[in-house]
Amino acid sequence: METGKIRFLLLFTILLVYGFSLQAQQLYVGANYHPHDDKNPEKIKKDIELMKAAGFTSVRMGHLAWDSYEPSEGKFDFEWFDKVMDEMNKAGIKVILDIAIRPAPIWLHHKFPSIDIVDASGDVRYPNHRYMEDIGDPNYQKYALLFTDAISKRYANHPALLAYGIDNESGDGPISYSETARLRFIEWLKKKYSNLENLNKSWATQRWSRRLNQFEEVGFPVATHATDVPERILDFRRFVSDEVNQLLLKVLDKVNANAPKALTNTNAWYYSGMKYFDYSQIAYSGKMTREGCGFYPGTTLTTNWGVMNALFGISRIQFESTNPFWCSEFTTMTAVPNAIRKQAYSTLFYGNQMVCGWTWQSMHSGEEQYLEGLVDWDGIPNRKYDEYKKIATEFKKIEKFFPYQLQAEVGLAFSFPSQIASSYFPEQHDSQLQACFNLFYWRNMDARIVEISRSALNYKILIVPGVAVMDEATSAKIRDFVKNGGTAIMTSNSAIVDQTGQVFATTRPGRLSDVFGIRIGSYEETEMMNEVSRKSYKGKKLEFTFKGKAINTESSRFDIVEPKGAEIIGSITSLDKDYPIMTSNNFGKGKAIYIGLPANGDVLNPLLDELINELGIKKGPEVPSGVMARQIDNNHFLYLNVSGEPKEIPVKGNSRSILFDKDYTGKFILAPFEPEFIEIK
Repeated sequence: METGKIRFLLLFTILLVYGFSLQAQQLYVGANYHPHDDKNPEKIKKDIELMKAAGFTSVRMGHLAWDSYEPSEGKFDFEWFDKVMDEMNKAGIKVILDIAIRPAPIWLHHKFPSIDIVDASGDVRYPNHRYMEDIGDPNYQKYALLFTDAISKRYANHPALLAYGIDNESGDGPISYSETARLRFIEWLKKKYSNLENLNKSWATQRWSRRLNQFEEVGFPVATHATDVPERILDFRRFVSDEVNQLLLKVLDKVNANAPKALTNTNAWYYSGMKYFDYSQIAYSGKMTREGCGFYPGTTLTTNWGVMNALFGISRIQFESTNPFWCSEFTTMTAVPNAIRKQAYSTLFYGNQMVCGWTWQSMHSGEEQYLEGLVDWDGIPNRKYDEYKKIATEFKKIEKFFPYQLQAEVGLAFSFPSQIASSYFPEQHDSQLQACFNLFYWRNMDARIVEISRSALNYKILIVPGVAVMDEATSAKIRDFVKNGGTAIMTSNSAIVDQTGQVFATTRPGRLSDVFGIRIGSYEETEMMNEVSRKSYKGKKLEFTFKGKAINTESSRFDIVEPKGAEIIGSITSLDKDYPIMTSNNFGKGKAIYIGLPANGDVLNPLLDELINELGIKKGPEVPSGVMARQIDNNHFLYLNVSGEPKEIPVKGNSRSILFDKDYTGKFILAPFEPEFIEIK
């Protein structure tokens, strides 16, 4: 390549990165807007005037509206939307333009019936609801990419464009069990296993006389009992996940080719119970430059479990990306006054940069016609409009210090196949992962959710919560992590099955028994074992003793742990005898700790307190319980009182509130449900 071209490309790259970094030093506040509902130019102008008056800097449009731009095959109608984009630009409002490849238009379903969803009983379902298309169907993908090409070229250089939205809620919508999907599944299996001998072995088809003599005999692994065909179901869900990811990557590649200067974003509800898929492939690809989600913690002000769940949602989508996060949908509905503002501030602690209300206007029709927005059905702003306006005003004061960059020294392991495999256990992998997330939420400490096989594992502690499927790549990464000085904590239901979903015939935890220095034999049911409880406990209750301190906890099951070199540091002490349940093993330069109970704060908290001190892990700011806090940089701190009581915040020396423009000398009082952002002088 010529020297001049190389210099040009380097300069272009630097300017592009610099441009993205400038966009990062900003907090966006706005709403989801649906101008396709009536396309009334005067109403649209009035709406935009109201948005501008509220200080809105962003708007998300286009989702769920494919046929508003392509009402019939190949007949694109963008002129009406050109005017909307132009008006947004005049108002200084940046646009996330969703590429609405789902739901597919009715005309496409009519042209290609193979796109229709077929349920597990074999019945074809008419697309009355959204997300009723088989996304793996080649005909569907062809037209989805044609639409992507048209809309991404049309607005690639529009000055209002901030980002393209890549699909919406990709994990939602039913799985199709059509004949065309079955044939695609067979082709997927051929590529994975090469021959029937490998497939039969991996699926354990000797059980129940299920041997396959030709690939054409493969059917859908639909469970008729709770524990039916686990190996086949695991592969089928991997197949579904691969199809979702392949489509998203095709759309991303098309957008990046047509609009290289645009950011990319998605509302990544990959963990929907309908079609949970492995989003980590997208998150680690680097192609989605702004991970995003719909932030829906509920409408309450006084309780916090919903906020914790929603913040966990941010973490499990962001993984290890250091890019800003976008809450491209955000609570409106009947949220109690000040609840939205409280929720908005809570997201800043997890790297969020955008609060985009769902939705601008209370809708007039369709499945969400009773959902309340910032503007009532007649177009008049309501109290939630005023609350978003207040958020926009306050965020403007502090935005140059955000978005916050997490400084995590702890990794929490996510595993898609383990989520599928753990459906047979009392506690699913997701539940254990969230229990670990909560431990650091309460400590005001950063932690990253990681996919072990894709991660560099640059952490002091790696928690492996119920990672049931242990393949060679994952076990090798854990082994090296501990050998090189890391501390791994593994909880029950981990390393039970290999990559096929079959229980290890070798000593468990599979592939890692020597690292942890133990043998896991069987498990016991707590309720049954409490018949011989020395303390007359009933149900799931257990006494766990850690280094002489007894703690009450609960668990449906517990592992029978046999130390094989590991030190016993915790036991169950309420049954007929003491049962080793927490062990620590030195391996290489590091330490491997096993807990034969599911991840639980009662059991993990005392261990974590000890390890945080021992390993020199940076603690969160010292604040009273019920206060979220982070040190943003050397002399700036963010606080949020999530309780209904005033809280005294200890501060050394003098400080100034950037948020409320007042000075503090030493400690100050944080009012209930209020934020504060201070600068230490």
